[in-house]
Amino acid sequence: MRSIERRAILLGAAALAAAPLPVAGAEDWPARPVRLVIPFAAGTTTDSVGRLLAQHLSRAFGQSFVVDNRSGAGGNVGTAQVAKAAPDGYTLVLGTIGTHAINVSLYPDIGFDPVRDFTPIAPFGATPAVLAVRRGLEAANLAELIALAKRRPGTLTFASAGNGTTGHLSQVMLDRRAGIETVHVPYRSGAQAVTDLISGKVDAMFYHFLALGPHIREGSIRAVAVTSDRRTEGLPDVPTMVEAGLPGFVVVAWWGLYAPAGTPAPIVARLNEAVNRFLSDPEAQASLRAQGVDPVGGPAERLATLTREEIATWREVIRAGGIRPD
Repeated sequence: MRSIERRAILLGAAALAAAPLPVAGAEDWPARPVRLVIPFAAGTTTDSVGRLLAQHLSRAFGQSFVVDNRSGAGGNVGTAQVAKAAPDGYTLVLGTIGTHAINVSLYPDIGFDPVRDFTPIAPFGATPAVLAVRRGLEAANLAELIALAKRRPGTLTFASAGNGTTGHLSQVMLDRRAGIETVHVPYRSGAQAVTDLISGKVDAMFYHFLALGPHIREGSIRAVAVTSDRRTEGLPDVPTMVEAGLPGFVVVAWWGLYAPAGTPAPIVARLNEAVNRFLSDPEAQASLRAQGVDPVGGPAERLATLTREEIATWREVIRAGGIRPD
């Protein structure tokens, strides 16, 4: 899978759905508060970055962009509500790799089509995972971890924040690419999974740098590799999975701003411009990177292409692994 930032996207005009509102109505937008649905609970990374975006859009348009947390079913509950909302620019969703790429293959019925039911506005941010192992595990690098798994098939345990999360899917990809068999240990809470990795109750875990970084610096766990296509600023001495010996192993969680299908093109264009202006601001970039999120940005078609490609990628992984939601 290629990284988000290296996707070659043609910047020509994208075919957008016909606008249901007259141009005058689109020009008057926003005449009242806009609802930004965050399909996860308050306090999550998606919530945090969504609030930063809402604050910027409120300033940019001189109108309130109100965060509305609608969590449940891996983000499906809130996302489905937006899919059914009026396409007038007053309801948006900060979608994720889960809501717009993974869940359609993971759940029997998510209540929406991530391509058909949405108008992409802009890619927003991305974050890789870190493959970390417990202190004391006899594996100082990826090659040694794979060799250990081959010597002890079906015994090495990998924690995750739940079935179908990017951490779990990364483990499935590792098993397939490396020809090994490891044991998945799903948790209801990523924080609890990290705690058990630190205490040595599980052997390894793919998880985001924001949560693992402090423990890696303290030496309570050890970083083996990162899943991005290049090394991360926070772990400059830790190789990528590709550098460590697994070609093409790139897994990047991402966020994108979407509106209901049929949202007028002028509104989409104004929102895209505002999002990209935000992502180019050094202060905004610093705020996002402090949460382990790399700004992305780009045209709406870039998000449309990303959505389609990621759906195909994760459909294959989920089917191959026989993965079902918790």
